[in-house]
Amino acid sequence: MQILTWTVMLLAVCYGVGLSLLYFKQRDFIFPIPQTTRTSPETARFAQAEEHRLTTTDGETIVVWYVPAKPSRPVIIYFHGNGDFLAAQVGRFQKLTADGNGLVAVSYRGYAGSSGVPSEQGLLQDAAAAYAFAKMRYDAHQIVLWGFSLGTGVATALAAENAIHRLVLEAPYSSMVDVAAFHFRYVPVRWLLRDQFRSDLRVARVAAPVLIMHGDRDLTIPVRFGERLFSLAREPKQFVRFPEGGHDDLAAYGAIETGLKFIRSGGD
Repeated sequence: MQILTWTVMLLAVCYGVGLSLLYFKQRDFIFPIPQTTRTSPETARFAQAEEHRLTTTDGETIVVWYVPAKPSRPVIIYFHGNGDFLAAQVGRFQKLTADGNGLVAVSYRGYAGSSGVPSEQGLLQDAAAAYAFAKMRYDAHQIVLWGFSLGTGVATALAAENAIHRLVLEAPYSSMVDVAAFHFRYVPVRWLLRDQFRSDLRVARVAAPVLIMHGDRDLTIPVRFGERLFSLAREPKQFVRFPEGGHDDLAAYGAIETGLKFIRSGGD
């Protein structure tokens, strides 16, 4: 009995230590910044982009890459995933702008070239600065928001509070809480998670048409979370499923072309 008692106590201590580590290190999991140093568009072989530095409402300086839109074309504000950085997305950006679309690609605070430390509130302030930048140059009916993975929560929050033309969500989640609970099944993440990105509570306030794209084989953000978010969105909306798609590979199955078609057609 004494051995059993000591075993239970040891397991409880280990569990408590594990919870403490997860709580204090949770932002390292959510924001695993792959690169902090700045790379210019020219160095990344994306010379058509201009680099701009924007000041957020809380005084941070973030980098955006800007490609002006051709006449009558929309501008896409792009929010990348948690393990991405702008220089690694040049191939995608070239496809998004090939037919004259404009681009405002955001490097979140703490990510390549931008000051500060990432958090949900911080990223939403970064998004607001990018939207203000675009709004100075375009009407709201020309502004498209495109988010991938982590960026879908940022894009949804921005779309819920501002007029836009279209919202494109690639591999989205209903909330970061749902994703964390999926990956850490025996941890009370709903009590511990600070950056919850509750897209499920925001998406119904998005007035613009919404496109959700998801892969059936996504092991990072299971497709059911994208389906749940879709069920909460207002019409008009579209859900495009890629049966062979995972998480980071949807472009290989036509996600970029699907998103661009949605933008051109209006999504109605």
